[in-house]
Amino acid sequence: MPLHQIFYVLAGVALLLVISFFFAYLWYLKFTFFLDKEKQEFVVNKGIFNRDQVIIQLDKIQQVNINQSILQKIIGVYGLKIDTAGAHGEEVSIRAIDETSAYNLKSHLLHKKVAVENQPEAETATQITEETPFLKISSWTLFKVGLTSNYGQSLALLAAFFYTVIYEGRQLLDSLKIDKNAIESTVTGMLTIVTAFILIGVLLMVLLVINMVRTFYKYFELQISQHKDTLLLSSGLIAKKNTLVNPAKVQITKYSQNYFQKKLNMLNVSLKQAHFGESKKGHEMQGNTMEIPGCNPAERDELLRMILDKLPKSNKTFIPDWRFLNLPIFFKLVLPVAIFIIVAINVPEVKPFISAAAIYLITGIVMIYISYKKHRISVSEEFIVKKSGIWDISHEIITPAKIQVITTFQYPWHKGVDVGHLCLHTAAGQIRFKYGNYTEIKQLVNYWLYQVEHRNENWM
Repeated sequence: MPLHQIFYVLAGVALLLVISFFFAYLWYLKFTFFLDKEKQEFVVNKGIFNRDQVIIQLDKIQQVNINQSILQKIIGVYGLKIDTAGAHGEEVSIRAIDETSAYNLKSHLLHKKVAVENQPEAETATQITEETPFLKISSWTLFKVGLTSNYGQSLALLAAFFYTVIYEGRQLLDSLKIDKNAIESTVTGMLTIVTAFILIGVLLMVLLVINMVRTFYKYFELQISQHKDTLLLSSGLIAKKNTLVNPAKVQITKYSQNYFQKKLNMLNVSLKQAHFGESKKGHEMQGNTMEIPGCNPAERDELLRMILDKLPKSNKTFIPDWRFLNLPIFFKLVLPVAIFIIVAINVPEVKPFISAAAIYLITGIVMIYISYKKHRISVSEEFIVKKSGIWDISHEIITPAKIQVITTFQYPWHKGVDVGHLCLHTAAGQIRFKYGNYTEIKQLVNYWLYQVEHRNENWM
């Protein structure tokens, strides 16, 4: 490349950098925010040419996140993000703020009435940051979490990786005009029973490694402390994330446990808040869930007391009718296996795999039966607890005040046997109870509607 062209390229890059810095500086000058204590509003002004003003009511804020990426660590600043509830909830992000201001603002935003305005700012920040955690997840606990959970997500990542490798490999073979049949025959010849077991073992090890990396990256040094009426969650290996949550904003409290976790005396807790963002056609609104893995039962109970004020106790448990089994067994097992057998009878190449269909049928029946046995809903005066699952058995807990809509449904052919379905709609999602006694379901609906109308509690 001639010298003058190199000069033009460098001059163009320099010009772009100057323009970028200029607009970034203008954005910095025009970006302002303040807290209106009288109106209980947080106001943000931003934009260079088109000025935007975002006004957020403090009682609409459900969580505030303080994050610090690698670049922010180097610069010595934090990023602050505000999440609000509702279909048209605004989300505000402040990309560079000092630590003291971030924690002070965070404390103010999650309290409708500012109770710390008479305290010095440095003292307030010290109180928040130095609060003794009541729950800390150790590295050994995270190791056990990585061994016993999130298999599905890690398997999906692994499948996506191998799909990409195979697809790109085929593209490369096509571009180099290499005979793919010869390569496939060579690979098939190398795959003996021993190598197949070795390959499965390697895949399992890779799966566990991926699980470990994901777990440590997200939940490293996870700890929870309480500050007044809020919970402070802190975690992260490289990018540290601090989240301050008002327990009253939590819509669904969930804990789950599988067989291995039960043996290790540990479980996972999830705090689900209201969905945020605008709902678009064909797309669900974004969820807002905080995961706390590796708790022991005592820590779980402490969390439940902080979120719900007391431990939930059930007065009555409702179980589904045996017809719960019919449709899943027919559509997921009987019908696919029947189609497969018909194909196997007519296609000799598929016939040797009929035994796999039998294994699939037996395994599916066992899994659906376990799902039926674990499908329960327990009801007391103050709490509703939905139990479900096959491998990971989960308990979802809500209070009647969190219910926004209740729907019931009954198939025409179930009217004679008095079987129906229930769905409780909350701001964080739905809780379903299927194939219950329809008369009992209608009685529960009337009871919950009575509670909601007479208690007049705020769901947020």
